[in-house]
Amino acid sequence: MNAGLVVGLHGHHVVVETPTGERVICHARGKKSQCVVGDRVKWQASKDEGTIEKLEPRRNLLYRQDDIRSKQFAANLDQVLFVLAAEPVFSESQLARALISCEAAKIKPIIVLNKADLTVPFNEAMERLAPYKRMGYEVLGLSIKPKTARLETMPDMAREALMQLLAGKTTFVMGASGVGKSSLINLLLPEADLATREISTALNSGKHTTTTTSWFWLKEGEVGSKQSAIIDSPGFQEFGLHHVDKMLLAKLMPDFAQYDGECRFYNCTHLHEPQCAVLANVSEEEVDTAISPSRHAFYARVFEELSQSKF
Repeated sequence: MNAGLVVGLHGHHVVVETPTGERVICHARGKKSQCVVGDRVKWQASKDEGTIEKLEPRRNLLYRQDDIRSKQFAANLDQVLFVLAAEPVFSESQLARALISCEAAKIKPIIVLNKADLTVPFNEAMERLAPYKRMGYEVLGLSIKPKTARLETMPDMAREALMQLLAGKTTFVMGASGVGKSSLINLLLPEADLATREISTALNSGKHTTTTTSWFWLKEGEVGSKQSAIIDSPGFQEFGLHHVDKMLLAKLMPDFAQYDGECRFYNCTHLHEPQCAVLANVSEEEVDTAISPSRHAFYARVFEELSQSKF
């Protein structure tokens, strides 16, 4: 059997890259593929396409789970770039949910705020992100304009910061529609559209032109080495957390986790119990030790949601 890396999913087809860089169209045994982009697999060559024979153990898996279905994004990631925009106003609940999912999968999240050229909205958005910076999350401000963006025209500090973040890493890029995620991908990967069309031609069918997720190597020299990769994903609107144990939720929120083990009861829900360290530190103060009332309200909503979960 041959070793390979899953770099794309097109309908029922899996695109596998060999160690020499060749991309092969494969299909999985059975009706449904269990592969996601980033998976390492063993595959067997056949006359016209390959067959996935074995899925190697994963280091991690990023996914979301609502009350009906699960959506797997990618596997074996180093980090997630979560793209927001100063306009339209971003959903803090969606951001918080994505960060919790990253924490659950033990994948480093990085927040990118786009449209720095819109001074007033950008500054307001940065103020909303200040609590996340106090929690220890990295926040990078960028200004990426469709069609005109070029790496060489970015301000030196922003370009250097972005390149350092990506160097030597496998980075999954995600964000809601309209935030500039596609512009960022096009900036980093001008050839991405061409690569997608080439795969579609190989499949010889227009119905496979839309891929859920795709892997691209960043050019050697621009970010250090060929080991730097970007995984592009479609936009999304919801981010279910039904795969998270409600009693572990607080451990996945850094502002709550700092009080882990300090409550009177070991199974404290941080909602109503006496001598709860979390409740004692719910405050409007903008300090590292405080938990904002809005964050606690968000926690309470998600805790209740997970209490009703079927999973």
